[in-house]
Amino acid sequence: MNSRNAIFPANRHALYEKHRYSAAIQSGDLLFVSGQVGSLDDGSPETDFEQQVVLAFKNLEATLHAAGCSWDDIVDVTTFHTDPEKQLETVLSVKDRIFEEPPYPAWTAVGVNWLAGFDFEIKVTAKIPG
Repeated sequence: MNSRNAIFPANRHALYEKHRYSAAIQSGDLLFVSGQVGSLDDGSPETDFEQQVVLAFKNLEATLHAAGCSWDDIVDVTTFHTDPEKQLETVLSVKDRIFEEPPYPAWTAVGVNWLAGFDFEIKVTAKIPG
């Protein structure tokens, strides 16, 4: 029996349709969130890097809320960066506004050379409350 459910936020952006993927999949009491980027409603990237990161976190938050989760439910984070040395300070600044106190989620940052026109992506696994 398949116990997977697709999750989409109310502000479902064009990338989900264009690339045919779910914002998140619920499997049992876990939520596996696809990489969230700083996309505008039409699927294009926000051009300002800090705003792209902020928007990626906002898109992530909307996906979490659609599944009944919050930032506190995140157990694992993976971020992808096209230029980690130049971008990390900005990313950490945005992240620190969200994860202000321990326990912090597990976190892995990966440098990559391509993110389909974006410069930052974040994917998480969260435990669904209840």
